Amino acid sequence: MSWTEDVPECVDDYLTFLEVLKGYSSATIDAYGNDLLQFQHVLQAKKMSLDAPETINRTHVLAFLANLHRQGLGKSSVARKLSSLRGFFRYLIRQKILTHDPCSEVHNPKQPQPQPTFLNVDQAFSLLEARVDPGPRELRDLALGELLYGSGLRISEALGLDACDFDPARQTLRIMGKGKAERVAPLTGISIQRLQKYLDQRACFHPAATEPALFLGMRGKRLQRRQANRIIDSLSALAGLPQHISPHALRHSFASHLLSSGADLRSVQELLGHVRLSTTQRYTHLQMNELMRVYDSAHPRSTVNKDRNRVALESLKPEEKH
Repeated sequence: MSWTEDVPECVDDYLTFLEVLKGYSSATIDAYGNDLLQFQHVLQAKKMSLDAPETINRTHVLAFLANLHRQGLGKSSVARKLSSLRGFFRYLIRQKILTHDPCSEVHNPKQPQPQPTFLNVDQAFSLLEARVDPGPRELRDLALGELLYGSGLRISEALGLDACDFDPARQTLRIMGKGKAERVAPLTGISIQRLQKYLDQRACFHPAATEPALFLGMRGKRLQRRQANRIIDSLSALAGLPQHISPHALRHSFASHLLSSGADLRSVQELLGHVRLSTTQRYTHLQMNELMRVYDSAHPRSTVNKDRNRVALESLKPEEKH
């Protein structure tokens, strides 16, 4: 981690704690460090510093959030920076440097709850059955798409797979999910076929003997997220789908289609690797929205159809109304 300016000693200690004891990635540590340095700049304008954390109170945290709001930062970004401050002050309390958390009475900005984008069954099948030449790269692309939809993987989980995580005998994958939580994901028959066909051609990417990654880029190294986004976008275009499709949309489609077919919420939660059931419940809202749409478009007494029925009734001859 490289900084262009000095960081307060307590911040440096905290970031070292995250790196050594918590095992956080360098990108995460950099993000936390940058958030704390932003807060430090706001404090310095008030002749204060994180080097004297006992002088910081709720008012200073609120001033920092107000400053972020004036900069036009989105609510999710503000919430993330507030989370960085919370983690830092809790660390100081555990180290007995502080006795009170200045963030304890500061609430996260209320977040909008956008519904996840998903494909209908026909669209998902069209994307995964796109006609492509059966070369190594195309076999890789179809195997990746099939995993995202067939097993509901996060794109980070799929790209983090090693070849040894695939167990064709048990028809499963070993997945390392969020927070290093490990789970086993079942595979569809088509996923197994496509993975085996791709693995037969994996050497064509010329990986180093020590490269463990399942999915490889053209340079023989682990496939990156940006490349994966382009792959799904390309399959979407080949299938003639009008909208941009992200890898995560295939995961959403997996969950939505399982629930539509009668799968119980707990099972879907387990398959998705969600810690909280409330996260999975977002998909039940999708099902209810679709049910309401069908109801409104089809039921003769629905709100949507009242005007349509009145017009139809008024068009009848007097003797036909009875």
